[in-house]
Amino acid sequence: MTGGPGRPTLEAVARRAGVSRATVSRVVNGSPTVAEEIQSRVRRAVDELGYVPNPAARSLVTQRTGSIALVLTEEANRVFSDDQVFPGIILGVSQQLEAADRQLVLMLAHSPASHERIERYATGGHVDGVLIASLHGSDPLPATLARSQVPVVCGGRPLGRASTLPHVDVDQAGGVAAAIRHLLATGRRRIATIAGPQDMGAGIDRLAAYRAVLRDSDRRSIVAVGDFTRESGATAMRQLLADDPRLDAVFVASDLMAHGALRALREAGRRVPDDVAVIGFDDIEMARYTDPPLTTVRQPIVGLGRQMARQLLRLIAGEQIETALTLQTELVVRDSA
Repeated sequence: MTGGPGRPTLEAVARRAGVSRATVSRVVNGSPTVAEEIQSRVRRAVDELGYVPNPAARSLVTQRTGSIALVLTEEANRVFSDDQVFPGIILGVSQQLEAADRQLVLMLAHSPASHERIERYATGGHVDGVLIASLHGSDPLPATLARSQVPVVCGGRPLGRASTLPHVDVDQAGGVAAAIRHLLATGRRRIATIAGPQDMGAGIDRLAAYRAVLRDSDRRSIVAVGDFTRESGATAMRQLLADDPRLDAVFVASDLMAHGALRALREAGRRVPDDVAVIGFDDIEMARYTDPPLTTVRQPIVGLGRQMARQLLRLIAGEQIETALTLQTELVVRDSA
């Protein structure tokens, strides 16, 4: 790749940085395989010389668009609500792609028509790869894209035909186990749960982990199911109180549902944590400002987005990646439990 008359060339950047032309090309094209110190030298040389890659020429050489799609399989009102999980994932993905000089294309898949539109767009060569998060059930989109040779990485454990695709998840079982053991250690004996949707990997895995810990402790499970929204948490909490008025703790599979559960407990005259201890999952910012502040399992939401993007960039570059990458969680103890 060379510039026009008077324009600095790739070779000039290589001489200034003291590296090979191929190394400069990899850095300019966003390869994650170049050491950070060398990337810094190349970027400094690019800035000093004012080198500007020719996007059209680069696309012809690399057969890449420089764009990555992030597909969220939710309606817009869910993505842009006060649930900070989706904005956190978007932030993490955008940070990683910006560092790699890639363009983020955000797409929402909430209907059969939108699935078809995204499939046409991605298989039509408009993006180099696709990140998919918040999958429900055996959504065919990830497997369909993968069969069309579109690089795909999922956020969370995918179900059905997509279960073998590369994905980044958090330690769901470890996080839930830490929460339930904390409740047991503080003397709680009738521990209920508000589970997440049972058509999502996170909802299934968190409920399974809750049941496993109680089974090992000779406790019975008390379960209601929500859909990760605040209102569903309130409705599920009312159901649990009706089913077992003597329950003294509840593990809630998301902070937003936990916020709804706190409201329902307050309406029922139950004091938190004196009468009922509450633990959530996510550690979104709101968890610090509930009444009382919410004990919760912190998952690295922004880090999840970054790792999803990093894995996809490595896949696009032809590198071998882990099929399942798991990030650690942490119990954050506040006043609700």
